[in-house]
Amino acid sequence: MLPLLPLLPLLLLLLPAAHGAVERVGYTPSLTKSPVLEGLTTGSTFVLDQPRCVFDKYSNADIWLVVALESTAANFSNSVAPGTAESAFQNFPDSVPAYMTLNATLANYPCPKPAGDITVLRVGSETSCSGDAARPTCNGPLPGPGPYLVKFLALEGSEPVAETGWSQPIMLRTAKSSNSISTTDGGHSAGMIALTTILSILFAILLAGLVAMFVFWGRRAKGSITFTPSPGHSALTGCPCPAWEGC
Repeated sequence: MLPLLPLLPLLLLLLPAAHGAVERVGYTPSLTKSPVLEGLTTGSTFVLDQPRCVFDKYSNADIWLVVALESTAANFSNSVAPGTAESAFQNFPDSVPAYMTLNATLANYPCPKPAGDITVLRVGSETSCSGDAARPTCNGPLPGPGPYLVKFLALEGSEPVAETGWSQPIMLRTAKSSNSISTTDGGHSAGMIALTTILSILFAILLAGLVAMFVFWGRRAKGSITFTPSPGHSALTGCPCPAWEGC
Protein backbone atom coordinates (compact mmCIF):
# COMPACT_ATOMS: atom_id res chain seq x y z
CA MET A 1 0.00 0.00 0.00
CA LEU A 2 2.86 2.37 0.78
CA PRO A 3 4.03 2.63 -2.84
CA LEU A 4 0.50 3.78 -3.77
CA LEU A 5 0.42 6.66 -1.32
CA PRO A 6 2.28 9.07 -3.63
CA LEU A 7 -0.32 8.34 -6.32
CA LEU A 8 -3.27 9.18 -4.07
CA PRO A 9 -3.41 12.91 -4.95
CA LEU A 10 -3.36 12.01 -8.64
CA LEU A 11 -6.19 9.52 -8.17
CA LEU A 12 -8.23 12.13 -6.33
CA LEU A 13 -7.75 14.51 -9.23
CA LEU A 14 -8.88 11.88 -11.72
CA LEU A 15 -12.09 10.99 -9.86
CA PRO A 16 -14.03 14.11 -10.90
CA ALA A 17 -12.95 13.63 -14.49
CA ALA A 18 -14.08 10.01 -14.43
CA HIS A 19 -17.38 11.04 -12.85
CA GLY A 20 -17.92 13.65 -15.54
CA ALA A 21 -17.16 11.37 -18.48
CA VAL A 22 -19.83 11.61 -21.20
CA GLU A 23 -20.80 8.41 -23.00
CA ARG A 24 -20.95 8.59 -26.78
CA VAL A 25 -23.98 6.52 -27.80
CA GLY A 26 -24.11 4.82 -31.18
CA TYR A 27 -26.61 7.14 -32.82
CA THR A 28 -26.39 10.05 -35.24
CA PRO A 29 -29.32 12.44 -35.73
CA SER A 30 -30.66 12.67 -39.27
CA LEU A 31 -33.44 14.19 -41.32
CA THR A 32 -36.60 12.11 -41.39
CA LYS A 33 -36.66 9.64 -44.28
CA SER A 34 -39.85 7.72 -43.46
CA PRO A 35 -42.59 8.69 -43.79
CA VAL A 36 -41.82 10.98 -46.69
CA LEU A 37 -42.78 14.48 -45.57
CA GLU A 38 -43.60 17.67 -47.43
CA GLY A 39 -41.48 20.50 -46.08
CA LEU A 40 -38.71 18.29 -44.75
CA THR A 41 -36.61 21.43 -44.95
CA THR A 42 -37.98 24.94 -45.36
CA GLY A 43 -36.45 28.40 -45.26
CA SER A 44 -36.27 28.29 -41.43
CA THR A 45 -37.04 24.74 -40.25
CA PHE A 46 -36.10 21.09 -40.73
CA VAL A 47 -37.49 17.78 -39.47
CA LEU A 48 -35.49 15.19 -37.50
CA ASP A 49 -36.23 11.68 -36.32
CA GLN A 50 -36.77 11.43 -32.57
CA PRO A 51 -33.99 9.59 -30.69
CA ARG A 52 -36.04 6.51 -29.81
CA CYS A 53 -34.28 3.66 -27.95
CA VAL A 54 -31.07 5.70 -27.68
CA PHE A 55 -30.83 6.87 -24.04
CA ASP A 56 -32.75 4.03 -22.35
CA LYS A 57 -30.14 3.44 -19.63
CA TYR A 58 -30.46 7.05 -18.46
CA SER A 59 -33.98 6.95 -17.05
CA ASN A 60 -33.60 10.18 -15.06
CA ALA A 61 -31.99 12.23 -17.80
CA ASP A 62 -33.30 15.27 -19.60
CA ILE A 63 -32.53 15.03 -23.30
CA TRP A 64 -31.69 18.23 -25.15
CA LEU A 65 -31.18 19.03 -28.80
CA VAL A 66 -28.04 21.07 -29.50
CA VAL A 67 -28.13 23.13 -32.71
CA ALA A 68 -24.96 24.67 -34.15
CA LEU A 69 -23.59 25.97 -37.39
CA GLU A 70 -21.13 23.63 -39.06
CA SER A 71 -18.45 26.27 -38.54
CA THR A 72 -19.15 26.68 -34.80
CA ALA A 73 -20.06 23.17 -33.61
CA ALA A 74 -16.50 22.39 -32.50
CA ASN A 75 -16.65 25.32 -30.08
CA PHE A 76 -19.65 24.00 -28.15
CA SER A 77 -18.94 22.67 -24.65
CA ASN A 78 -21.13 20.01 -23.03
CA SER A 79 -20.62 21.79 -19.71
CA VAL A 80 -22.77 24.71 -20.84
CA ALA A 81 -26.09 24.63 -19.01
CA PRO A 82 -29.39 24.92 -20.88
CA GLY A 83 -31.53 27.96 -20.22
CA THR A 84 -28.57 30.29 -19.79
CA ALA A 85 -27.20 33.13 -21.87
CA GLU A 86 -24.38 30.82 -23.03
CA SER A 87 -26.87 28.48 -24.72
CA ALA A 88 -29.75 30.84 -25.54
CA PHE A 89 -31.44 30.76 -28.92
CA GLN A 90 -31.64 34.55 -28.95
CA ASN A 91 -27.82 34.81 -28.82
CA PHE A 92 -27.22 32.36 -31.66
CA PRO A 93 -25.08 32.60 -33.73
CA ASP A 94 -23.74 36.06 -32.88
CA SER A 95 -22.33 35.34 -29.42
CA VAL A 96 -22.86 31.62 -28.79
CA PRO A 97 -21.70 28.70 -30.97
CA ALA A 98 -24.84 26.63 -30.37
CA TYR A 99 -28.17 26.73 -28.58
CA MET A 100 -30.08 24.06 -26.62
CA THR A 101 -33.77 23.41 -27.18
CA LEU A 102 -36.55 20.78 -27.32
CA ASN A 103 -35.81 19.23 -23.93
CA ALA A 104 -37.57 15.93 -23.28
CA THR A 105 -37.42 12.83 -21.08
CA LEU A 106 -37.55 9.14 -21.90
CA ALA A 107 -41.32 9.33 -21.39
CA ASN A 108 -41.42 11.46 -24.55
CA TYR A 109 -39.31 8.93 -26.47
CA PRO A 110 -40.78 5.53 -25.50
CA CYS A 111 -39.09 2.41 -26.78
CA PRO A 112 -40.30 0.55 -28.73
CA LYS A 113 -42.37 3.10 -30.59
CA PRO A 114 -46.13 2.62 -30.06
CA ALA A 115 -48.06 2.20 -33.29
CA GLY A 116 -49.33 5.48 -34.66
CA ASP A 117 -46.95 7.65 -32.66
CA ILE A 118 -45.53 10.78 -34.27
CA THR A 119 -41.78 10.27 -34.08
CA VAL A 120 -40.38 13.45 -35.60
CA LEU A 121 -39.14 16.80 -34.32
CA ARG A 122 -39.50 20.00 -36.34
CA VAL A 123 -36.60 22.26 -35.48
CA GLY A 124 -37.36 25.99 -35.78
CA SER A 125 -41.14 25.85 -35.48
CA GLU A 126 -41.74 28.37 -32.65
CA THR A 127 -42.09 31.94 -33.87
CA SER A 128 -43.67 33.50 -30.77
CA CYS A 129 -40.58 33.26 -28.55
CA SER A 130 -37.80 33.98 -31.02
CA GLY A 131 -37.18 37.45 -29.62
CA ASP A 132 -38.11 36.71 -26.01
CA ALA A 133 -34.99 36.68 -23.82
CA ALA A 134 -37.05 35.06 -21.06
CA ARG A 135 -37.35 31.94 -23.26
CA PRO A 136 -33.69 31.01 -23.90
CA THR A 137 -34.62 27.44 -24.87
CA CYS A 138 -36.99 28.65 -27.61
CA ASN A 139 -37.25 26.41 -30.66
CA GLY A 140 -37.21 29.48 -32.86
CA PRO A 141 -36.86 29.84 -36.63
CA LEU A 142 -33.34 29.18 -37.82
CA PRO A 143 -31.58 32.42 -38.73
CA GLY A 144 -30.06 31.43 -42.06
CA PRO A 145 -29.63 28.67 -44.64
CA GLY A 146 -26.88 26.89 -42.71
CA PRO A 147 -25.32 24.41 -42.97
CA TYR A 148 -26.34 23.25 -39.47
CA LEU A 149 -25.19 20.37 -37.29
CA VAL A 150 -27.29 18.91 -34.46
CA LYS A 151 -26.77 16.39 -31.67
CA PHE A 152 -28.70 15.11 -28.65
CA LEU A 153 -27.23 15.59 -25.18
CA ALA A 154 -28.52 13.83 -22.03
CA LEU A 155 -28.16 15.60 -18.68
CA GLU A 156 -28.77 14.21 -15.20
CA GLY A 157 -29.30 17.35 -13.20
CA SER A 158 -26.66 19.66 -14.59
CA GLU A 159 -24.25 16.83 -15.37
CA PRO A 160 -23.86 15.68 -19.01
CA VAL A 161 -23.93 11.88 -19.09
CA ALA A 162 -24.41 10.86 -22.73
CA GLU A 163 -24.43 12.35 -26.20
CA THR A 164 -24.91 11.37 -29.81
CA GLY A 165 -22.57 12.28 -32.60
CA TRP A 166 -23.12 15.38 -34.67
CA SER A 167 -25.38 15.02 -37.69
CA GLN A 168 -24.36 15.49 -41.27
CA PRO A 169 -24.60 19.13 -42.45
CA ILE A 170 -28.18 20.25 -42.99
CA MET A 171 -28.96 22.99 -45.51
CA LEU A 172 -32.24 24.90 -45.58
CA ARG A 173 -34.10 26.01 -48.67
CA THR A 174 -33.33 29.42 -50.10
CA ALA A 175 -35.40 31.62 -52.41
CA LYS A 176 -34.16 31.74 -55.99
CA SER A 177 -32.97 35.07 -57.34
CA SER A 178 -34.72 36.48 -60.40
CA ASN A 179 -31.58 35.85 -62.47
CA SER A 180 -31.72 32.14 -61.68
CA ILE A 181 -35.37 31.64 -62.64
CA SER A 182 -35.69 29.76 -65.91
CA THR A 183 -37.23 31.62 -68.83
CA THR A 184 -38.50 28.39 -70.33
CA ASP A 185 -41.82 26.71 -69.73
CA GLY A 186 -42.20 23.06 -70.59
CA GLY A 187 -39.25 23.18 -72.97
CA HIS A 188 -40.48 26.23 -74.93
CA SER A 189 -38.37 29.37 -75.06
CA ALA A 190 -39.64 32.80 -74.08
CA GLY A 191 -39.43 33.88 -77.75
CA MET A 192 -41.62 30.98 -78.82
CA ILE A 193 -44.19 31.85 -76.16
CA ALA A 194 -44.25 35.49 -77.31
CA LEU A 195 -44.65 34.46 -80.97
CA THR A 196 -47.52 32.13 -80.09
CA THR A 197 -49.24 34.93 -78.18
CA ILE A 198 -48.91 37.37 -81.09
CA LEU A 199 -50.23 34.81 -83.58
CA SER A 200 -53.19 34.08 -81.31
CA ILE A 201 -54.06 37.78 -81.17
CA LEU A 202 -53.78 38.14 -84.96
CA PHE A 203 -55.97 35.09 -85.49
CA ALA A 204 -58.61 36.54 -83.15
CA ILE A 205 -58.56 39.85 -85.09
CA LEU A 206 -58.87 38.01 -88.42
CA LEU A 207 -61.75 35.92 -87.13
CA ALA A 208 -63.56 39.02 -85.87
CA GLY A 209 -63.05 40.66 -89.28
CA LEU A 210 -64.51 37.67 -91.11
CA VAL A 211 -67.55 37.62 -88.85
CA ALA A 212 -68.11 41.35 -89.39
CA MET A 213 -67.77 40.92 -93.18
CA PHE A 214 -70.33 38.11 -93.27
CA VAL A 215 -72.78 40.16 -91.21
CA PHE A 216 -72.31 43.21 -93.47
CA TRP A 217 -72.77 41.32 -96.75
CA GLY A 218 -75.69 39.39 -95.30
CA ARG A 219 -77.56 42.59 -94.45
CA ARG A 220 -76.73 44.17 -97.83
CA ALA A 221 -77.96 41.15 -99.77
CA LYS A 222 -81.20 41.08 -97.77
CA GLY A 223 -81.91 44.76 -98.45
CA SER A 224 -81.44 44.44 -102.25
CA ILE A 225 -83.73 41.43 -102.94
CA THR A 226 -86.53 42.20 -105.52
CA PHE A 227 -89.17 39.96 -107.01
CA THR A 228 -89.62 40.07 -110.81
CA PRO A 229 -92.65 38.15 -112.15
CA SER A 230 -91.94 35.76 -114.95
CA PRO A 231 -93.44 36.56 -118.38
CA GLY A 232 -97.11 35.68 -118.65
CA HIS A 233 -97.79 35.90 -114.91
CA SER A 234 -99.29 38.73 -112.92
CA ALA A 235 -97.59 40.08 -109.90
CA LEU A 236 -100.88 39.51 -108.11
CA THR A 237 -101.05 36.19 -106.42
CA GLY A 238 -103.42 33.75 -108.03
CA CYS A 239 -103.73 35.65 -111.34
CA PRO A 240 -102.09 33.67 -114.20
CA CYS A 241 -102.83 36.23 -116.92
CA PRO A 242 -100.94 39.42 -117.79
CA ALA A 243 -101.85 42.44 -115.72
CA TRP A 244 -103.27 44.41 -118.70
CA GLU A 245 -105.75 41.66 -119.56
CA GLY A 246 -107.34 41.56 -116.18
CA CYS A 247 -108.45 38.47 -114.32
